[in-house]
Amino acid sequence: MEKNVKSSAINYGLYLGVILAIGTAIPYAVNIGLLANMWYGITLLIIMLVLGIISVAKAKGLLNGFISFKEAFTSYFITVVIGILISTVVSFVLFNIIDPEAAVELKKITIENTITGMERWGVPAEAIAETVDAMEDQNDYSIGNIAKGLGFYIILFSILGLIIAAIMKRNDPDKA
Repeated sequence: MEKNVKSSAINYGLYLGVILAIGTAIPYAVNIGLLANMWYGITLLIIMLVLGIISVAKAKGLLNGFISFKEAFTSYFITVVIGILISTVVSFVLFNIIDPEAAVELKKITIENTITGMERWGVPAEAIAETVDAMEDQNDYSIGNIAKGLGFYIILFSILGLIIAAIMKRNDPDKA
């Protein structure tokens, strides 16, 4: 893959990281409950997916409309991993160093939302109590849990990246 294609993917990764960091900072400042909102999370996931696709499309354009599966996946992967890493670092610093009390508040809101959702689905009270106990014992912003979350997102977005690369690839007939 040409150097300018990797540079483009890195730039899109930085853009994504900034968007995700702002997407954490604004709700933190305005209404921390947004960070526990399912639709807010889904929106951020869609933004990550879209910027990954845009990165692949840009790389394809830089390669004169032809891109191999490997080049497409690499462009997508670089973009998404950089964005996720930046977002993870911002969340870690915000909730462990700058304002650990915000992490406690966010956990309370998340537990309340979980209880409400489980009750809506008719989950038995003892199952709700077990879930709440497990959530209360967990530190969502510990190094271990952040690493698990990071790993999960990288795996999830890698799978999506494989699909996107398969869809976006276009082999150059002159090289066949």
